[in-house]
Amino acid sequence: MRTVRHFVDLRARATPLAPYVIAPETGATLTFGQLQHDARQLAAVLAHHRLRKGDNVALMLHNSYQTARLLISVMYAGHMVVPLNLLAQNSQLAYVLDHSDTQLVITSAELAPRVHEALQSVERYVQVVVIDPDATVVFDLPADGELATVNDSDNALLMYTSGTTGKPKGCVLSHRSVIAGGEFTSTAHRLGADDRVLCAMPLYHINGQIVTTVAPLVHGGSVVMPHRFSASNYWPLAVDHQCTWINVVPTIIAYLLNGDDPRAHGLDISRIKFCRSASAPLPPEQHRAFEAKFGIGVIETFGMTETNAPCFTNPYDPARRKIGSPGQAYGNEAKAIDPHTGTDLPPNTPGEVMVRGDNVMKGYYKDPENTAKTLEPDGWMHTGDVGYFDEDGFLFVTGRIKELIIKGGENIAPREIDEALLKHPAVLEAAAVGIPDDNYGQDIMACVVLKPGATCTTEDIRLFALEELGKYKTPKIIRLVDDLPKGPSGKTQRLKLLD
Repeated sequence: MRTVRHFVDLRARATPLAPYVIAPETGATLTFGQLQHDARQLAAVLAHHRLRKGDNVALMLHNSYQTARLLISVMYAGHMVVPLNLLAQNSQLAYVLDHSDTQLVITSAELAPRVHEALQSVERYVQVVVIDPDATVVFDLPADGELATVNDSDNALLMYTSGTTGKPKGCVLSHRSVIAGGEFTSTAHRLGADDRVLCAMPLYHINGQIVTTVAPLVHGGSVVMPHRFSASNYWPLAVDHQCTWINVVPTIIAYLLNGDDPRAHGLDISRIKFCRSASAPLPPEQHRAFEAKFGIGVIETFGMTETNAPCFTNPYDPARRKIGSPGQAYGNEAKAIDPHTGTDLPPNTPGEVMVRGDNVMKGYYKDPENTAKTLEPDGWMHTGDVGYFDEDGFLFVTGRIKELIIKGGENIAPREIDEALLKHPAVLEAAAVGIPDDNYGQDIMACVVLKPGATCTTEDIRLFALEELGKYKTPKIIRLVDDLPKGPSGKTQRLKLLD
């Protein structure tokens, strides 16, 4: 049975004392045996809160011992977990809490005020439980209650991802697809019980959830789970905890390249077998620079929230990898099609990239229209990316059909930026677009048309955007223009903003 519960029980039987999660700030270690006990205990706690099988439980937490434990335990108990993005603005957070039908939120004292503020916009009652994220014991109910049956087709994870409309879409991922993501990662990278990964990705991101949390559960390895990424402490953590692989995004690679070589400070990084890069294209110059500076090979990969993270990967064998490509399809099928006719395309011919496999989502939550647009009846999924496959089956992404901006691995809908800027009393039109950025992969540029007779500076608009969007989503560049390029239908042609 390919369920989260099956693998927790399997590991608890086989290696109950083996470490699963290591919390470096406190020194606490969660073993597989303790994970099983805690997951059963959480099931009793949720039943005490009158939740039934399939009810949704949201997590609003920074990375921690408890966040990793709860992410797995909620699914184990037969509920669908809804990780909340800590970068979300209040309006978006309120939308997700309402749309997801969340019954209970588990959060920390630090983040509870944000949860309560967002819930003011939600008409139904939602329970809030506040915990200490670093505590090893949180609940005191017995762990011997009866468990609801969990099947591999049951809903396990509800992940919200930005769309071109500005409203997040909830990707429904079954136990089968969650486990498939962990299996594909484990087998592609030849991981086993002796392997340990340093998690620098937030657990509200599909990469952190599947690649560094579910995959170790599947192959019996372990994960070091610091509160957050720190460039100055990254290499010492990896060395002190004997990590054998690291999982990053191009933004982290950029930060590490700007730092010192850890070997100059007496740190032995030879135990690290490879660096896995995902979530955004890795510039070839950064790829080569990282390998040259640290002597660690980079395995570039590609995935989406809709495909449970792993989708394409370069081979484990360094000699077979191709810089500039996220690799070959692994664990799922892939092809390029003509977006107009739907016909399959031969090698080296750009088209829309399609994937099909057990890792693909069930659909968008309460959104049959977008589900039908994305998933074909035969299981093939439209990725929205344009690319081609070479003769060896390596994917080369050349563009995006969707207009998402991917900044540091986070999806940002251009329309969300547009709508925020349009609230400014001097702004007539606004259009945001992604621009290349050495640190984030992409950053944001916004072109703004002022109302006739209005006077306003780009600095005025930037300060306004900081209030509306927060620092992360505020455009790096704001340009005042006379008009926006539009097509025959009147729709703004964003790519022409880059001309």
